[in-house]
Amino acid sequence: MALAENLTPAKPDPAGLLAWYDRHRRRLPWRAGPGERADPYRVWLSEIMLQQTTVVAAGPYFLKFLDRFPDVRALAAAPLDDVLRLWAGLGYYARARNLHACAKAVVERHGGMFPDSEDALLDLPGIGAYTAAAISAIAFDRRATVVDGNVERVVTRLYAIEDELPRAKAIIKKYAEPLTPSNRPGDFAQAMMDLGATICTPKKPACTLCPWIDPCEARKLGLQETFPRKAAKAERPSRTGVAFFVRRADGAVLLRRRPEKGLLGGMVELPGSEWATKFDGDAAMLKAPLKASWCSKGSVTHVFTHFALELRVFAAAVPITTAAPAGCWWSDEVDEEALPNVMRKAVEAGRA
Repeated sequence: MALAENLTPAKPDPAGLLAWYDRHRRRLPWRAGPGERADPYRVWLSEIMLQQTTVVAAGPYFLKFLDRFPDVRALAAAPLDDVLRLWAGLGYYARARNLHACAKAVVERHGGMFPDSEDALLDLPGIGAYTAAAISAIAFDRRATVVDGNVERVVTRLYAIEDELPRAKAIIKKYAEPLTPSNRPGDFAQAMMDLGATICTPKKPACTLCPWIDPCEARKLGLQETFPRKAAKAERPSRTGVAFFVRRADGAVLLRRRPEKGLLGGMVELPGSEWATKFDGDAAMLKAPLKASWCSKGSVTHVFTHFALELRVFAAAVPITTAAPAGCWWSDEVDEEALPNVMRKAVEAGRA
């Protein structure tokens, strides 16, 4: 069922939340100050970065991107490698490729100006329903219902929604939509996010400080920490692979690029084997890029969304005259390459 039994939920007052937001809004590097017009480029860039990433983690990357690419035209004109290199470490690298593609589309289709409607925004690469609503509301103050993880938590508690996530998403959107006011919808969207991030937190929510304490059904039941309901997570499978750290006598490291499509598409990596659920160590060693005397450097682990990875690292030193095999190159500045986090771990293991 959508709501806990025997409840007649009151409609929370958007004006009360906006008044709270005016006093307690978070200061974020991408957020316009009171009375300032939001920059659509900053709003878009932050929303893409914040997908699957925390505010704390995204902040430094946002500032680096803004310094290197101050507007959408600068980003569109940059080589994809520069974008991937600056993104390295932030994870979910398809976002970086879509970011670059979207910047190009905004310049080519819209003359460098972001469209203000959800439908037009949805037509751009890498922009889904949530991001389109967020940009439309926050950057252009268009009435759009913005539902992220923070908003999901607030709404499920307000109405004591019993359905489990992710099945409850449509129900949450249904109850969130009437709350969105025509007046200041962008501020309202950010107020909902701030409420979930600072007051209506996953554990030990500060209900006595909440502007919506009275209409909150979960609080009345004393069950606020049990919402939102979540379906049990399936066990995450594991995979294993080998990474080969080859260092030339002059310090250069052998690297290659992953295929453009697929996991970590277009990123730089150490040569290695496939990541398999049924790992065959002997077969994996046959994937070594060069004939060399290999030394085990232990293993590194990394957790992706759908599986956990153990990467066994082997290292070798080769003469300066050693040629790079097909598809590989020698890098004198490996730390400046667009290495994903798992490969940075493997490089550090290989160096040890």
